[in-house]
Amino acid sequence: MMESNARDFPQAARAALGDSDLRFALDHLVQLAIPARKDAVDRRRDFEELRTRAAEIRDRGIARLDKHLELFEENATGHGATVHWCETADDARETIASICRQRDARRCVKGKSMLSEEIGLAEHLEEIGVSVTESDVGEYILQLGKERPSHIVGPALHKSIDEVRALFAEHHASPPRRAASAEELVVEAREVLRPRYFEADIGITGANFLIADTGSVVLVTNEGNGDLAHLLPRTVVVVVGIDKIIATLDELPTLLRVLARSATGQELTVYTTLITGPKRAQEQEGPEQVHIVLVDNGRSDLLGGPAWQALRCIRCGACLDHCPIYHSAGGHAYGWVYPGPIGAVINPALLGLEEAVHLPQATTACGRCEEVCPVKIPLPEIMHQWRARAFDEGLGPSLRWSTGLWAWLAVRPRLYRVSVAAFGLSLRALRRMPWLSRVLPGVRAWTAERELPPSSGPPFSRWDE
Repeated sequence: MMESNARDFPQAARAALGDSDLRFALDHLVQLAIPARKDAVDRRRDFEELRTRAAEIRDRGIARLDKHLELFEENATGHGATVHWCETADDARETIASICRQRDARRCVKGKSMLSEEIGLAEHLEEIGVSVTESDVGEYILQLGKERPSHIVGPALHKSIDEVRALFAEHHASPPRRAASAEELVVEAREVLRPRYFEADIGITGANFLIADTGSVVLVTNEGNGDLAHLLPRTVVVVVGIDKIIATLDELPTLLRVLARSATGQELTVYTTLITGPKRAQEQEGPEQVHIVLVDNGRSDLLGGPAWQALRCIRCGACLDHCPIYHSAGGHAYGWVYPGPIGAVINPALLGLEEAVHLPQATTACGRCEEVCPVKIPLPEIMHQWRARAFDEGLGPSLRWSTGLWAWLAVRPRLYRVSVAAFGLSLRALRRMPWLSRVLPGVRAWTAERELPPSSGPPFSRWDE
């Protein structure tokens, strides 16, 4: 499984705050992603109804997870696919390595898959002598730079165009083009990647959904690389979490409508592919073998726990795009595969609360993540539950001294009023003299990344006067 640095979140976040290039990239994300989603949602007047239906669809899949998965296996096997059940990351890696050995595979072309990052698949295959090429352009850029994704949908959004130019100049045989535009760089990447599909002995993809009643795998992409990785190699492996199951094909359109609008502000993604077994005898294109690797890796442990609704997640990334903490710290600060609000609720479950205890604390509790989630995951509520559990287990920061001070003041009305008045005067003084906030130890950390709030009028205790 991918190594976790989640316990280092406070230090990593502080370092990210001082990274000007990262600040620019995250500001660019805010300027593009939020308006794009809003425009796409506004064009669909029944979007809130779609969200409700999407949440219900995902809950139906989760509620009968075992039955739906068994039905999926029966139908997928009936269409000629081979289904593998893997409880842990080790099981999944070894299963896929075994398939590579059986096929004498030496070259692999791989589509974007967060689960493959989670289980450390690419590194494991390289260790056993299988050369892996990431076919998603963003993932390919990160492969060249030996980095991890920083976003669920846009893995390389933290990279500047100058950094990409430098990587391509270092790794590609063609002469470096210093003034190459983003479009030209994409063309250059495609020129390098296209032959890899034809050379590959094995193709590996992720999956967006599994359909129980047809035994189909649903793959949604914008670049078409997933289709090429599936159609051209003779053997294809689909690695997918057991939580991606839905009951029927009829439920798929609703999920596709909310997924595309939430992820990239599109009506639908460019390519939506249903993989239902290997090619038939009369078909000219397609793989000879399809292996579907169903991975648990802690997902079944979420059932019945505080984070069970996180299993609804369709990996759209909208909660990241709208999260002020993610905008400040970026994705790498979270220290594992899943960043942002969804990482703050999933990572403690998959890694253990002690390892990821800082992540649920990384929230303003603004609720924006829940508002934009296409499947209505109550992310702030789940983070609150993790914080409460951390407190009960003695893992999280203790606020007993501050709540104790407030309780002591609350039963002394006169002293309370004096304290509130003094606090209000201090705020006004700091707003009039901003330089004070940069030197006072108790205020400096707060104002480094945000402004002090203005006074909102008289205190609550004087509202009836």
